[in-house]
Amino acid sequence: MHIADVTMFYAPASGGVRTYLDAKHRRLAKLPGITCSLLIPGPRLFSHDGIHEVPAPPLPFGQGYRFPLRRRGWESELTRIAPDIIEAGDPYVTGWAALDAGRKLDVPVVGFYHSDLPRLISNRLGKGTDRLIERYVYRLYRHFDQVLAPSRVMADRLTCLGIEQVAIQPLGVDLESFHPDHRNPALRGQLGLDDDTRLLIFVGRGSREKNLHDLLAMARLLGKGYHLLLVGPSMPAQVPDNVSVIDRYTPTEEVASWLATSDALVHAGTQETFGLVALEAMASGIPVVAARAGALAENVPLGCGLLSEPHSPADMARAVRELFSNHDAVNAGRRARRYVERHHDWDIVIDGLLSHYRRLTSATVTAGATEQGSQHG
Repeated sequence: MHIADVTMFYAPASGGVRTYLDAKHRRLAKLPGITCSLLIPGPRLFSHDGIHEVPAPPLPFGQGYRFPLRRRGWESELTRIAPDIIEAGDPYVTGWAALDAGRKLDVPVVGFYHSDLPRLISNRLGKGTDRLIERYVYRLYRHFDQVLAPSRVMADRLTCLGIEQVAIQPLGVDLESFHPDHRNPALRGQLGLDDDTRLLIFVGRGSREKNLHDLLAMARLLGKGYHLLLVGPSMPAQVPDNVSVIDRYTPTEEVASWLATSDALVHAGTQETFGLVALEAMASGIPVVAARAGALAENVPLGCGLLSEPHSPADMARAVRELFSNHDAVNAGRRARRYVERHHDWDIVIDGLLSHYRRLTSATVTAGATEQGSQHG
């Protein structure tokens, strides 16, 4: 089986989509009978080791992202490599090009709905855009043979738009990269923390939907005895005394050490489509305190952390205090690690993906054989 992934969401500072694609292709490449191709934007047409760059202009201030403007180059490259199944990882030009190539090759096309596009755009342009973008999402995703969503909340949202062929496909965590063994007590010394101070951490981009103002307000309420570390680009510059900031893109190895060294992850986001960082924290052996909203409500199970009311710094501060006063946070971290091992090991995720792919490709073969039989008859 030849699987081709196509997306514009692939850049040096990429988040969850690149993490998913890199992990997926590393594991698929080890399986017999599987060939993988990855089509991503680049400065020129170039192919090497299964990665195919298709020309696309860079986005100004886009941290390395490029935005494809025309379908044809993507469709031509997909048609040239002739995969058995195509997965489109974004809802823009490459998604339409994947559908065009799928029709030409007569192969199934999967759309993975990584981002909640209507909410993403309305956050930036205002709520008046919701209906327009929802219609666009429906027009695109109704054409895919299968739509995969990383969480139940996302699957339900697509179903509400009238898209029927939706399946939940959770993402995975690299259990070796994110592991309690990466704990490094010397990192706490860099922050000037004593042994009694609880180190809370958030990792991600400082975008509006992460609600970092709620985390800063929570830190003020918690006061002495708690320290919050924000890690990632576009973080706020003015923060309370018990908050530190690493305002840059941070390599996976460094993030993994900070997570394993912290006492808990805090996450105030209410629009997460999956919340990968929460599972990376759990894999690192620490519990999570998160807003009871979006996919975070699904991915922080009982015993692995606590949920708080959305947009409520006071309730999040209460949950943090409760985690360390009435619960054994260390044991909660151990349970969190076991939960991720059972449900989000990449091998489990790949098995799920392959079951979708095999069903779709076998259905295509069966349909083709039936059609040929009817013609001969």
